Amino acid sequence: MPKASDIKKNAAIEHNGKVLIVKDIERSVPQGRAGGSLYRMRMYDVVTGGKVDETFKDSEMLNFADLSRRAAMFSYIDGDEYVFMDNEDYTPYNLNKSSIEDEVVFITEATEGLSVILVDGSPVGVDVPASVELEIIETDPSIKGGSATARTKPAILSTGLTVQVPEHISTGDRIKINTEERKFMGRADK
Repeated sequence: MPKASDIKKNAAIEHNGKVLIVKDIERSVPQGRAGGSLYRMRMYDVVTGGKVDETFKDSEMLNFADLSRRAAMFSYIDGDEYVFMDNEDYTPYNLNKSSIEDEVVFITEATEGLSVILVDGSPVGVDVPASVELEIIETDPSIKGGSATARTKPAILSTGLTVQVPEHISTGDRIKINTEERKFMGRADK
């Protein structure tokens, strides 16, 4: 059994008879308390889709849920459902946009390295790779001689995500994005 301090984003845990996917973790160290850190986890219930916020002590023991990941690729959108195809047996997995809203801004038909998260055989979420390549559809004109490090400007990407990019980057460029921090990493290899 893992301690609360061992839990990572997108882990599935069983808590109060529910299977929950961890979407976000905030660690805090309360002052004046002997003892360790507190981990506030934002999770959602895989059955109802409802959001659950819980705070655990770092040493609190939690149970991992029966979870598997299947390599998949994004196929198409059907109303509010995003449909992914299993890379091996082509099983379609439908996920409601609201349950993967943090990830959809990184997903296009060309995104590689996606995994669909299954709990008891049902799709409950999607894992995106650590970095993705996306195209800039709108940003201010590039400034000649703009340094690669100094000032930045907002750029809107093909998925609707907005990130800060250096001034020398222009509309139409493909760039690499760190999905954890939602930050510009550099130009994509051509």
